[in-house]
Formats: sequence, structure tokens, C-alpha cells
Amino acid sequence: MFARALSADFLKIRGKGIWFLIFLGPVGLIAMQSLNYGFRYDYMMKRYAGNPWGGLMDNVSEFVPISLYLGMTLVCSLIAGVEHQTSAWKQLLALPVTRTAVYSAKLALSTLLLAASCLLLSIGSVVLGLILGFDSVPPILELLRMSFAPFVAALPMLALALWLTVTLKNQGAPVSIGVAAALISPFVSTLSAWLPLNWPALAYRGTESALMMAAGALLGLAIAVTGLVHFNRKDVE
Repeated sequence: MFARALSADFLKIRGKGIWFLIFLGPVGLIAMQSLNYGFRYDYMMKRYAGNPWGGLMDNVSEFVPISLYLGMTLVCSLIAGVEHQTSAWKQLLALPVTRTAVYSAKLALSTLLLAASCLLLSIGSVVLGLILGFDSVPPILELLRMSFAPFVAALPMLALALWLTVTLKNQGAPVSIGVAAALISPFVSTLSAWLPLNWPALAYRGTESALMMAAGALLGLAIAVTGLVHFNRKDVE
């Protein structure tokens, strides 16, 4: 039942611009660093002469949390909007499929899409480093950690975004919350490490990476279960 719901959701997002969004995030970050290195190539290569890959990852990682918060919000809104725009929730839930399967499929779809975007960011970083002429072998595992550690730590935002976008027909509030989180996230780094907005950055750049990832995964799971319970009990329009 879950597999059928997930397959149906994959079909629904065709032509909705979601795949473009998935590519836009990592391509935008890589393009930004391409310009950064292009205009300051000699300075950047001299500054990070001892560890050019580490320098590239440091520069890319600064913008990963912002991109994740925006991406999670917009992807969830677009996925939920397929039903909201056509007022198809009643028809969907009248089918021989449980609400749990419907909600879980949308959560799985959004997670897979964002994971694909993170993978593209790692691949793009490798390509950019090779184009820039880095001599050393790309640190593949560290490049993957740069993308996926913040993603795991940001799972609470993904779960919250899906919950709000699925249960609220008006997407203004969920999108506003996600955009606000993205905009203020760079300015709360001096606050407590236990502020969830700080977890994605600390998951890669902090000393307690595993702890931040675990906290993100557990809180994300708790919010996802809460959203599922609410969705199961909510009347649909």
C-alpha cells in the first residue's frame, strides 16, 4: 500500500517543477563558489594551499543550512500543493489506501528528493574542485558528510514543513516559517547549540557532529509521528 502511494506521488510531481528545484539548489551553490574562486582564484588557492578541498568545503558548507531550509519548505509545499490545488484530498483518501500510507509516502518522497539534491551537491563539489585544478584526490567521504550531515540534522524542519503544508490549505504560513528559518539561521550561531536552527551547521562544522545528527533525527521522527497522528484524525476538505 505504501509502495503504491509512493509510486503515485512520483507520478504526480511530473511537470510540477520539483525536479528543477532539486537541481537548482546544488547547482546554485556550486555556481556561487565558481564565481567566488573565479574572481579570487590566486587568493583562494594561496589561502587554502595546504588543504584546497577543505577550503572549498568550508565555503560551500556555509550556505548548506540556508539551502536546506528553503528547499525543504518549497519541496513539501509543492508536493502537498498537488492535492490542495485540485481539492483532491477527499478523492485520494476515499481510495483503498490508509492515511498512514498517504502521509508516509509524501514524507518518503520529500526525503528522497532532498537526499538526491544533497548527493548532487557532493558530486558538483568534486567536479568544481577538479576544474579548479586541485591536485589531491577528492575526499569523497568528507564531501558526502558536508552534504548529508546537515541534512540529517535539519530533518525536524522537513517533518514540520510536511506536517504544515499537508494539513493547511493556505501555504502562506508554512512557507513563511521556512523562509524565516532560512533567513535567521546564519544569525543565531552565537545562541545555544541546542537551538534546532543551529544543528545543520554544527553537524558539519561543530565538534559534536554525531550528537547534532542524532538530535535532528530523533526530533524529526517525533515531529513526523505527531504530524501523522494529526493527519489521521483531521477532517479533509
